[in-house]
Amino acid sequence: MDKLLNNPVFELVEETADELKVDSYIIGGYVRDFLLDRHSRDIDILVIGKGITLAKKFAEKVKRQGKLTVYKNFKTAFLHWKGWNIEFVGARRESYRCDSRKPVVEDGTLMDDQLRRDFTINAMAVGINGSIKGKFLDPFGGISDLKSKIIRTPLDPAKTYSDDPLRMIRAVRFAAQLDFEIHSRSFKAINEMAHRISIVSTERITDELNKIIVSANAAKGIDLLQKSGLLKHFFKELDDLHGVEVKNGKAHKDNFHHTLKVLENISGKTDNLWLRWAVLLHDIAKPVTKKWDEKTGWTFHGHEYVGAKMVKHIFKKLKLPLNEKMKYVQKLVLLHLRPIALVTCQVTDSAIRRLLFDAGDDIDDLMLLCKADITSEIPVKVKKYLDNFEKVKKKMKEIEEKDRLRNWQPPVSGNDIMNTFNLPPCKEVGIIKTAIREAVLDGIIPNNREEALKYMLKEGEKLGFKAVNDQNHK
Repeated sequence: MDKLLNNPVFELVEETADELKVDSYIIGGYVRDFLLDRHSRDIDILVIGKGITLAKKFAEKVKRQGKLTVYKNFKTAFLHWKGWNIEFVGARRESYRCDSRKPVVEDGTLMDDQLRRDFTINAMAVGINGSIKGKFLDPFGGISDLKSKIIRTPLDPAKTYSDDPLRMIRAVRFAAQLDFEIHSRSFKAINEMAHRISIVSTERITDELNKIIVSANAAKGIDLLQKSGLLKHFFKELDDLHGVEVKNGKAHKDNFHHTLKVLENISGKTDNLWLRWAVLLHDIAKPVTKKWDEKTGWTFHGHEYVGAKMVKHIFKKLKLPLNEKMKYVQKLVLLHLRPIALVTCQVTDSAIRRLLFDAGDDIDDLMLLCKADITSEIPVKVKKYLDNFEKVKKKMKEIEEKDRLRNWQPPVSGNDIMNTFNLPPCKEVGIIKTAIREAVLDGIIPNNREEALKYMLKEGEKLGFKAVNDQNHK
């Protein structure tokens, strides 16, 4: 463990702990990630004694290079120093009430502290100073579980999850991040206790959910949330995608598993959290728009429009940001069928221009989502779609270079129109602006000011207006 201790943080902790004559350990995620050869900037320092006292002494040594935050109720302190996130905690034992995940904290031994840890792989510790320096402590077989790629609790899983139900979602999160399996007894306990997640704050749930969504195995994580019974308790709209209905021998695809496949497809291309959210929500309205048609079978008409409207409700419920990130997700959900429609029909320049106009700078992300959305199990069909998709992208690039429609700004403004025809603000100004925009998008005129001004004069004349000012020189 000499290599693990080769860190300026531990050298300073050792010096401080020796001065205070207390034993200190590295515990939890940093040890786990070191053994897995994963990079980590988060360090948990366990002190057999007063963790806050050691933290304050450590902070004095680094002077103003880091700000110490103390949480007296939990007997912990946090310091950000030279890129490291360091948490100091005194060894403790915890007890819980059945209606709360906030523990009653008491001083405890090293074993008490390891017993309160969520998983065996997070209970391993390494001594930092004195006679325990370099000593590796693994009372629950964490290193064996690392080798076996198993998520397992130190105590009976029913107790671990009852004490703090958020650990159920954390189990899924670690399974997704590390590509591990949840131990069978542990998974059974999650199934039985999934309802207990209701006592956990939405913010904490969503924080774990976002970590699952951006993980390397996001689809696996979302699938585990559904199979464990957790998902329906905090994200029913996504859980409702699961299942297939059959009528007159015709079945629609399982939209939940389709969504997982799209998420899997895109995960190797981007770790953009909000693009992955758009993937999760792109078909979210299919359950509420599903209808049976005797001629065509199952339909989901308008699910993109309804889905875009549902985004705000879902973001609000999950305490996600109601800002530009939400609008970005709404836009991708609304537009996600458009590129596919272009693939399946004759591609016109006008249709490409309109897509570029509507998508703006998000066009590349939209195309990434739509390509991932091709999930047919018929290889010939997939190849045809992908070949056509590349043709659309090529056509899009040509038109983009020629017409510059990404984040398009009108070449003629409302003020130009009012000044030219000496008009006050009125609906006719909007009519002329719209006519110019449609002419550009339909390819009737090129996207430049000179041609747009000429077209403006023609449209004004149609409405009975005569130019009184020349805008060509402005």
